Amino acid sequence: MASEKADVDIAEDNIDIDKVVNEELAAKENATVDDSLTKRRPKKVNRQNSKESAVPAFVHGPRSWKNSRRSRNGYGRGLPKKKGAGGKGVWGLPGSELLETYEDINDPNFDNENMGNGDIELKAVVPEVSDEEIKKKVEPIILEYFENGDTHEAILSVEEQIPLNRRETLVEQLIEIAMDHKPSHREMTSVLISDLFPHTINETDISKAFENLLANLPDLILDIPDAPTILGNFIARAIADDCIPPKFIVSLKQKSDNKDFQEAVSRADTLLSMKHGLVRLHNVWGVGGALRPVKALTRQMWLLLQEFLSSGDINEASRCLRLLEVPHFHHELVYEAIVMALEANSAVKEEQLCTLLKSFSDAILVTPDQMERGFQRVFDDLPDISTDVPLAFIILDRFVDRCHSVGFLTEGIMKKMPSRGRKRFVSEGDQHYIKTHKIEH
Repeated sequence: MASEKADVDIAEDNIDIDKVVNEELAAKENATVDDSLTKRRPKKVNRQNSKESAVPAFVHGPRSWKNSRRSRNGYGRGLPKKKGAGGKGVWGLPGSELLETYEDINDPNFDNENMGNGDIELKAVVPEVSDEEIKKKVEPIILEYFENGDTHEAILSVEEQIPLNRRETLVEQLIEIAMDHKPSHREMTSVLISDLFPHTINETDISKAFENLLANLPDLILDIPDAPTILGNFIARAIADDCIPPKFIVSLKQKSDNKDFQEAVSRADTLLSMKHGLVRLHNVWGVGGALRPVKALTRQMWLLLQEFLSSGDINEASRCLRLLEVPHFHHELVYEAIVMALEANSAVKEEQLCTLLKSFSDAILVTPDQMERGFQRVFDDLPDISTDVPLAFIILDRFVDRCHSVGFLTEGIMKKMPSRGRKRFVSEGDQHYIKTHKIEH
């Protein structure tokens, strides 16, 4: 019995030894595997600056991120997958809505029966613009054009604001606004119509505009009594500028028997029928305005004075001076009047010219500064004038005294009156003139 018990103990010791040996061998094998893994996969070390926080590169978000389309690996930029086209219920690629057709059954205009038949045709609808809206748009354009005279800017504004199908209303409003302004503004309007043709407006637009204005003459006369004459001038000028053909006059004569209608047409026909009419029509609105050359204005003032000396009509002379529309250039009229008096050497003409200048001064048609400037110009040019008019100093002295006596020359002008270098009261040339002058008085 004792021997059997000893054998069992020895067997159990052997089992424990084997178990320990096996565990040690397994531990060695595991250590070998760990060493090989360590050699194959070196541990990644995240280096960070001391200033950076110790927060890991990726943090698991809350449950609300469950359906997020962003990348979860921590390396993405937070953009949606496939640029927004990566799943159901997303917006899709930018611009993809233009490539798809949508049929909304809840749309009140949705018609399930006719949608697939091909009978539906879509057209762009341009809202109709009323005449009042056209006038509101045209008026600022034309008024600004009257201020700066820039046709290019006016053309750009017209092309931008006025629709193509309403250009005849544009021409009608242009002429109607110009009829209520000065002749120089009417001249600018004729130039603008000529520049608008044919790129911005065409022959049909201009013809329809004139027909509408002729039909509306009874209403225009209430505000503009000479509307038929002005409209006839516009028609003739448009024909002279090759905007409408001459046969337009022939077609108008048969359209109405109205007195005002026929007066306007006859006015245009007369202007076109006169000798060199097409050339003269470039001055149909006169030669006034700052856009005219100085020589042309000087010539008109000289003719005005010549006509006044022939007729003696101060009202007509005043009207002609106003039509020139150059108040800043009235000193030229004063200069021409004084030189004309010096060259005439006639007490009658001196009296007429003095009366005319006094009338202009009283009506403030010629302002005091323009009057003084005109006299000063004569004073400065007197040495040159005296070469053609030897008695210029004596005649000027008499004319200035006459103007001062009637009360429109100031003492300042009198003090600026030049004197001759050597005083000659009576000489061979002046003696006969002084005796004659005394006899006349």
